[in-house]
Amino acid sequence: METKLAILGAGPGGYVAAIKAASKGIRVTLIEKENLGGTCLNHGCIPSKIMKNSSDLFLKAKNTAQFGVNINGDISFDINTLMQRKEKVLENQRKGIEALLKKNSVHYVKGKGYIKDKGLINVELNNGGIKNIEFDKLIIATGTKPLNMKTFPFDHKTILSSNDLLKLDTIPESITIVGGGVIGCEFAFILSGLGSKVTIVEARDRLLPLPSVDKSISKVLQREMKKKKIKIITGKVVEKADKNDNYLKLTMGKSPFLDNDKIKNTPQQIIECEKMAVCVGRTPLASEIGLENIGLNRDEKGWIKVNNSLETDIKGVFAIGDILGPLKIMLAHVASHEGMVAVDNIMGKSSRMQYNAVPGAIFTSPEIGTVGLSEIEAFEKGMDIKSYTVNFRTVGKAQAIGEIAGEAKIIIEDKTEKIVGVHIIGPHATDLISEGTLAVTKGLTVSDLAHTIHAHPTLAEIMWEVALKASRNPLHS
Repeated sequence: METKLAILGAGPGGYVAAIKAASKGIRVTLIEKENLGGTCLNHGCIPSKIMKNSSDLFLKAKNTAQFGVNINGDISFDINTLMQRKEKVLENQRKGIEALLKKNSVHYVKGKGYIKDKGLINVELNNGGIKNIEFDKLIIATGTKPLNMKTFPFDHKTILSSNDLLKLDTIPESITIVGGGVIGCEFAFILSGLGSKVTIVEARDRLLPLPSVDKSISKVLQREMKKKKIKIITGKVVEKADKNDNYLKLTMGKSPFLDNDKIKNTPQQIIECEKMAVCVGRTPLASEIGLENIGLNRDEKGWIKVNNSLETDIKGVFAIGDILGPLKIMLAHVASHEGMVAVDNIMGKSSRMQYNAVPGAIFTSPEIGTVGLSEIEAFEKGMDIKSYTVNFRTVGKAQAIGEIAGEAKIIIEDKTEKIVGVHIIGPHATDLISEGTLAVTKGLTVSDLAHTIHAHPTLAEIMWEVALKASRNPLHS
């Protein structure tokens, strides 16, 4: 009998699962109430990188003289042209996904899905009417939305979400970004490059306060932000946001995440800015899809719990992507892989999701790439490790292109010299991390990497240099 699979959500997890399942002969119905591609394509990864590209080009155009290129006349930026290009790229990507769905005979339904009962979904169609979808298996991939703070809720004019930042019609003269995580730091560089006076407020004691991001990366990033005149406030929270005629008055207070006398006794701080962007996390889109009708329970914060096969506590019901929450890894490429693992298990295979070698890509300036354990994570596991660092300024290609800021760190198990973590901040770090990912995945040693020939002159030589250093045979470092 043909298996009928329904998938709620057509983001990078949902549509990848749909294509794989359909290619294996499963009858697939993919349900999406908004645009194909989910948060990544429409409100995150892709549009923010389009904006970053324009920001980087604008900055480079203003600094070409140092490379012997003289541009006569004023250099200006047109936000409307940027937004038009962004929409064109996104629409082309959506059409590409739709073509793939059609090619693989995926039944794509545009509307809001609601689980009515076991084996039955009601879809409120976008063009009107109701459609019933029967299923044998179900994948939930509904994702998340920006977390809205009760203290200062989004008004989408002066208090903005990360989604709002992707739809700006003017570049604000000044903006405070609340949250020094991945989204906040990426937008800090983008908006600073486009001319905003940026302040970033982070409640923890460092930027990118994630266990998977090594502290040394945060230190370099903070230094580079200061060079670009981005103001950084750590160990503080915004307690109040008062709206005036043309600006916001933000009152800073002590952070609940830090507990020391110095922080407690610091007087309140006031910031005035034109706009504020709140980038403090995401919240699950799981409360209005009828999970209670099949008895599927969520945790206290609303995230769906699954086992290593991506199956929930309801047999035949799987969940993938950001809806699993921060205890997993909320990244687009992780969602896609989870989708493939879930389909394997729906087909009767025994496939398990592994999270030990997931690359992280952060598009700040300079970029950041991470994989495997940070020093903190390794120490918490009781591992006996050593770490080695090489600066990008030792690499000829970095000097040639004028991008010497940053470093590469390799973390190895002392006894075996196996590579357990790689952390890079520097030019094209998000591309370079792939070699580190392969090394961690395959359990390679620093000797394996050191004896791998790297082309010259390339930025990839940073991996060779740090491996040579870790194997106690440094060359240029």
